[in-house]
Amino acid sequence: MKGIVKKLACCLLAAGLAILSSGTALARPDWPSDTGIMAEGGIVMDFNSGAVLFGQNIHQASPPASITKLLTALVVLENASLDETVTFSQDAVYNVESGSGNKLSLETGDQLSVEDCLYVLLLVSSNQAANALAEHVGGSREGFVEMMNEKIRELGCEESHFANPSGLNDDSQYVSPYDMALIARAAFSNETLLEIDSSRTYEMPATINNPDGATIEMEHRLLVTEDPTSEFYCEGATAGKTGYTSLAGNTLVTYAVRDGRELIAVVLKGSQPQYYLDSKNLIEFGFANFQNLYIAENETAYTTGEEPVAVGESQYQPSDLYLQEDAQITLPNTAQFSDAERQLVTELPQDAPMGAVALVQYSYNERNIGSAYLYSASALEAARQESIAQEQQEDEPQETPAAVQPEQERGRFSLTAVLIPAAAVLVIGAAAGLSYYIYREKKREQEELARRRERRRQRLKESGMSEEEFERLRQARFGDKPGSRRRR
Repeated sequence: MKGIVKKLACCLLAAGLAILSSGTALARPDWPSDTGIMAEGGIVMDFNSGAVLFGQNIHQASPPASITKLLTALVVLENASLDETVTFSQDAVYNVESGSGNKLSLETGDQLSVEDCLYVLLLVSSNQAANALAEHVGGSREGFVEMMNEKIRELGCEESHFANPSGLNDDSQYVSPYDMALIARAAFSNETLLEIDSSRTYEMPATINNPDGATIEMEHRLLVTEDPTSEFYCEGATAGKTGYTSLAGNTLVTYAVRDGRELIAVVLKGSQPQYYLDSKNLIEFGFANFQNLYIAENETAYTTGEEPVAVGESQYQPSDLYLQEDAQITLPNTAQFSDAERQLVTELPQDAPMGAVALVQYSYNERNIGSAYLYSASALEAARQESIAQEQQEDEPQETPAAVQPEQERGRFSLTAVLIPAAAVLVIGAAAGLSYYIYREKKREQEELARRRERRRQRLKESGMSEEEFERLRQARFGDKPGSRRRR
């Protein structure tokens, strides 16, 4: 009997320990959710990790109105220089929805720089500036819209479609809160766009109807309210965009920074003035309830110890691996880094950074909270050397078609030139044609060299290597032989 009791006690003790262990695992803090908004849809996203902190109907699409102009500005900045001149066409100025306004009285024939147009676009939401920029960059509004939709596909937006650069009513123009947060995250990652959109005022140059220029002011109330006692005061509100149409209602995007953390809030289908308060509530909720942790400072699974680490079909020494330094995850304030679950993804996209061998993705209660690339120092060096070798090969001069002509063909041409003097005129014409051909080839080579340099610049940017360091590596490996014709 005592034996049975003893065995039963052991079983109960083991079960108790299991329950305690399970209880510890289940003691992971809940994801905070004690907030809400009056608008139909909204989201607050951590800018650095991409984690969705709170959302309401985040995958339900609705008209965006003028927050569309954030995407317009991003596409413009990626395809034009600030000092280019934009000429306002009749269509850009007057082919707009009735009642949509023209705050600066812009006129057909006005000429402004791309930079001026972007300030007018983002600070006072000029539909005329949106149209003129679209025509300038895309050749037409339709061409620019194609660029807009291509851009959102690159960003991973699957619940949105744009039909014009201004955000005015169109049945085929819609966006979800989640997709708009992705667009805003990309927009505010552009340093020039963020600088323009965080401005409070801007001095415009002269136009036809404003010969003395004009001062324009930011319209987003959370950005311009400085009185801490005002209901529209939002500490850290830095940039954003307002929107309104009869179909969209009030829409709003806000980017805020506080204590080193950055948030993006989006509100769709809101009402005046509640949509400002909805945005403020989302931002306050995000700052108050969450923390960001750097992955490289906390993750030890891949970069410490003595045992080889399996990454796909390859194995690496922990000393050879390192994590993306600036990558972060977002967790509730009461959670720890160890509460996050991780997954190693080894099938990387083609545009993955040089030297990356995997992507470490983190989740918390089945919610994505951030990711970081895992790099191999040896793989990075191999990729760099391959890049150097490729540059060396690309920089080698190529033989011209004339230099590789069959000998008999060159001889035949010379014999003909001697035996038939009457063909001198044709020879002169051929020489002129050859000169044009050489000019065209040199131009093509220059353009190709510029493209190669741009590709190299992108590769170096991804790997963190400066161009000076690249040149030192290339010279150390290949040297510069006397008489070398390598292009600079």
